[in-house]
Formats: sequence, C-alpha cells, structure tokens
Amino acid sequence: MSKVAVIGAGVTGLTTAYELLDRGFEVTVFDRHRYAAMETSFANGGQLSASNAEVWTQWGTVLKGLKWMLHADAPLLVNPAPTLHKMRWMAEFLSNIPNYKRNTIETVRLAIAARAVLFEMADREGIDFDLERRGILHFYSHAKDLAHARKVNTLLAEGGLSRRELSPEAIREIEPALQGDIVGGFLTDSDSSGDIHKFTMGLARACARRGALLRFGAKVDGLSAENGVVRVTEGGRDEVFDAVVVSAGVQSRDFAQQLGDRVNIYPVKGYSVTVSLDDAESQGAAPWVSLLDDRAKIVASRFGANRFRIAGTAEFNGANRDIRADRIKPLTDWCERYFPGISTENVTPWAGLRPMMPSMLPRVGRGRAPGVFYNTGHGHLGWTLSAATAQIVAGSVAETLKPVAGHAPHMLRARAA
Repeated sequence: MSKVAVIGAGVTGLTTAYELLDRGFEVTVFDRHRYAAMETSFANGGQLSASNAEVWTQWGTVLKGLKWMLHADAPLLVNPAPTLHKMRWMAEFLSNIPNYKRNTIETVRLAIAARAVLFEMADREGIDFDLERRGILHFYSHAKDLAHARKVNTLLAEGGLSRRELSPEAIREIEPALQGDIVGGFLTDSDSSGDIHKFTMGLARACARRGALLRFGAKVDGLSAENGVVRVTEGGRDEVFDAVVVSAGVQSRDFAQQLGDRVNIYPVKGYSVTVSLDDAESQGAAPWVSLLDDRAKIVASRFGANRFRIAGTAEFNGANRDIRADRIKPLTDWCERYFPGISTENVTPWAGLRPMMPSMLPRVGRGRAPGVFYNTGHGHLGWTLSAATAQIVAGSVAETLKPVAGHAPHMLRARAA
C-alpha cells in the first residue's frame, strides 16, 4: 500500500486527504495545531462563490493600492516597508496583468467544477456546516461599480456561470433586510454559503473514520525527497513516505524551498467579525442571503439563527497575524450601516493569512522531485476551489503511485473535476 503524507489540515489539506483515501492510499495528515482548520480555514466569509472568481491582477487594483496606502481602514492596505519577497511577489503580480481575462475564466470553471464534489463529500459523510443554498448577491451603491460588474459578468459567463442582474427593487424583494442606497446588483443562484470551520472539522472526522492518521500538534521541521522516497521530519525523527502533498497555507513556500521548488506564496491578511445574534430583533434584522459589497470588498454570510459573519479587506504586511482594531472597525461599521437593527454588542474578531500566488491561481500538481505534489496558494478562494483541486492533485498522485488493490476513484466524482 502506497503511503502519502499531507502537510496541513486546513480545507485544502483535508479535501486532498479525503480524495486520496477514496483512491485507496494510506494517508497521514500532519498539522502543527491541536485541531483541524485553525488558521485560514477558521473564520472566513463563508462563501462558496464562483461569482467572486475575478482575479485581482488588473491595473485598477494597483491604483487602488497606491491610493489607499496611507489609509489604515482601506479595503486594500500595503505596508510600504520593502522586503525582497514582497517586491518579487509584486513584480510577478504585475507580470500577470495581461493574463487577467484568461485566469478569471479558468478560476470560474474550477469553482463550478468544485461545487458538486464538495456537496457530495458533505452528503456522503453527513457533515452539517450551516449550508445556505440561497445564492450570493453582489450589490452596488455606485453606478460606476455596477458598470464594471457588467464587464466582469461577461467573463464569468464565458467560464460557464449564470447570473441575474437585479434592480434595486428586486434586491429588496430577495433580501428585505438589506438597507441603504443601492443602484443594482447581481444574484448568482448557484452559489452558496456555510461555515468553513464546521465543514473542515467534519471532514477531519470523516477522514479519521476512513482510516487516515491525523497527527495534530505535530510541527513538521523538514521535508526532503530523494530516490523516490519522501522523508518527513517531525519531533526530531524521520518518517518515510512514497509521496507528500504540501497544503500548508503560507508555510508552503518554505516547505517548497526544502524540496527544491519555488512556490511564490505571499501571506495576504484578511479579517472577519462574527456577530452574535442574541435577541429576536437582531435575528430578524440579519440577512439570510449571502452578500458581497464589491466597493468595500466585504462579504457577509448567515450561519444558522444565531451568527452573522462579516469578512473582508486585504493587508500586505508579511506573516503578521495581529488583529488590528482599525481594520476590524470598518467591518462592524458596515454591519451597522446596512443592517442597523442588528446589535453589535457581542462581536468576535479574527484575522488570518491567505496563501496567495501572484497569478491568483493555486499551485496544483507535481513538484520537481518524484513523489512531491502541491495543492496550495488558493488565496481568497480556498474553500470555493478546494474540492476540485483536491481531485486534480489526488489524480496526479494516483498516476504516479499504485494505490491499494481493489480501490478506484468514484468515477462520477472524478468527472466532476
């Protein structure tokens, strides 16, 4: 039986482990935390959003970043202090601007392919993650932003995504809780929302039931690959595997260097607040349709009766996990502006680091050395894309290694990717 190590127990690592188990491999998952999904997969905006697949590699993003550089509460904030890694990443980001259209369409297609796979995982394993299949509503308060959204919509349509443009009146009918001046929007009926942490924890339990060894609290000190053998060093001892899949979030860059590969991930910090809906008035004033405010770069999702998650912003400030009050305040202010009936007395803040590639596309597939694979660098769409990229990388492993006799991937699920 071929043994595969997966580095990282976030949503990409555990969807990968699940797909490898489906193909008959012996799987060991390493994570430095005591539990699964304790970093980027802990408290994101909760959206499974093909409609948010537009990549950031365009001149408008660059100009906004320069404009907002000195504004602490800006949606996009870049620490001007230079580092070699940041400068190289930014240079590659600029070089990908000509690929904006192609990469956006590719991301849409990948996001659509991931949907059926992820839902089948959850159904198959009985995972409850506060799923709401009411679509995602993009709304706009400025005509200029709505005009840009129409252009983006043509790219999303090329990728196979169907959306409906809505008038302000239609938006009120679909989500009457939303207040404020709105000029229009788009509803993507096929998108959905839910709690990524609950999903990933459920998937961890499913992997354990199916025979995976989950090594939590295990800080991997080093990886090496030579002569078709992969060594994982943890706690001062080596363990040998036939292959390794690196899904270690922002740490993936360091592991790739150890394995002789260049995976140019930069940690892009995002923030969220979880608002406790403790009273009937707040519960009645909170939306059920998941929302995206393009101008503010804020997303919002309802998790059951009692929680409302608001997330957003992008901060280029290295591997800094500090929760800054001046970055949290715009999220709370946004809630009070568009949903004034919600009490913001009980708000839990969080910050996490998105592992982002300069192309805005994840790094999926083989490394240089035999037995080395990657499924990482998904940026702000980790949950949305994870089920599809897990199938891709598990398929690559299966092409290289021989799984246990009598096991084969579920063909319906394989075709979905």
